[in-house]
Amino acid sequence: MAAEGKVTGQSQEQFLLLAKAARGAALASLIHQVLEAPGIYVFGELLDMPAVRELADSEFSPVFRLLTIFAYGTYADYLAEAANLPPLTEAQKNKLRHLSVVTLAAKIKCIPYSVLLEQLQLKNVRQLEDLVIEAVYADVLRGSLDQRNQRLEVDYSIGRDIRREELSTITRTLQEWCQGCEVVLSGIEEQVSRANQHKEQQLALKQQIESEAPGQCEDLVQIKLVGSPFTIGRVRGRNLGDGGVARVPSVMLLSSSPRSILPTHSPACLCSFLSLPTFQAVPPPSL
Repeated sequence: MAAEGKVTGQSQEQFLLLAKAARGAALASLIHQVLEAPGIYVFGELLDMPAVRELADSEFSPVFRLLTIFAYGTYADYLAEAANLPPLTEAQKNKLRHLSVVTLAAKIKCIPYSVLLEQLQLKNVRQLEDLVIEAVYADVLRGSLDQRNQRLEVDYSIGRDIRREELSTITRTLQEWCQGCEVVLSGIEEQVSRANQHKEQQLALKQQIESEAPGQCEDLVQIKLVGSPFTIGRVRGRNLGDGGVARVPSVMLLSSSPRSILPTHSPACLCSFLSLPTFQAVPPPSL
């Protein structure tokens, strides 16, 4: 495809060089050759040439009009004015039909066969599929033919020439798109900032727990039952001092270690904190 595009570019440049020196009938004949040449699907540079624009006010105005249809119009546009325009060769018809498919693809990506048959004035689906395959090989579009659902699914198509009066609309559309991108980018940055802040908070909390957890686990495992109410030297890592007394009247927690009997208000929570393999919650004994 790349080699074909290179040849096409060279051919177009050659036509443009010839058009600079051509006038009148010679220029009109050259335009017919451009419209028939394979691989040339853009005509803006040719239309901008002063000599070509002069044809609009001459006896060759139908040729100039035909060129503008190939640049901006469709096969249906040609049929609407066919009585006042030069007849097309088969190669020119197929090229204009290719360009018509490109115009449709810019509006809808899944084009029903019925729409294509009507717009391209083809007799049957076989002709339509052959035309689409030809356009794909010419690198005019890429897609797939969905025969089951009777539609053409377009993934890519070339760009067509743009009228000068359409530039303001395109500029406005691009500006709106850029504004939308800025809004989305701002939202993403805000979400990233929140995520980073949450991450920092979680890391700080993790470091705090890790720094306090070893001492808490050691102190809690050393707690022993001495009577009712239970006297313990540390509760949840908070040192009560030698004279501190904690009253736990409801339950006590038995760890897997025979020497460790742990009184607490929330056995399940404490067991999870100590990462004990097994535990059993029982009412305190009657002492």
